[in-house]
Amino acid sequence: MALSPQTIKPASGSKRRTKRVGRGSGSGRGTYSGRGMKGQRSRSGGRRGIARRGFKSALQKVPKLRGFSSMYPKKELVTLATLERVFADGDAVTPAILSERGTIDKPARGVKIVATGTLTKKLNFTDCLASKKAVELIEKAGGTMTF
Repeated sequence: MALSPQTIKPASGSKRRTKRVGRGSGSGRGTYSGRGMKGQRSRSGGRRGIARRGFKSALQKVPKLRGFSSMYPKKELVTLATLERVFADGDAVTPAILSERGTIDKPARGVKIVATGTLTKKLNFTDCLASKKAVELIEKAGGTMTF
């Protein structure tokens, strides 16, 4: 059968007839219109306050998260002592390689080399930031920094 506007039908059960209430006792939904007798829920707009009361307890259960998270996360810090231990002489050092070797968790944050410890190996750094002292020690060991 060809697909055309007149052959398209809604999914079964998706179209429900509207409930016509308050149209006589013979209709099945007369007199109290399915609302029962007295009380808050029988009145017009009577269910709105109930929802608000229930929401308060739900809101109280939400943990209080104080402060804020920066849009610009801090760089992953790596010490010269760690580099001395993890890399061999003449190796290339990039955020991806540091991540592979388990030195940092998330290379997307960026890497900063800090001058804690000493460096004797010649390492070639790419896409890594470094402190002034760290750059001095890297160059003194014969390594290079490429940003």
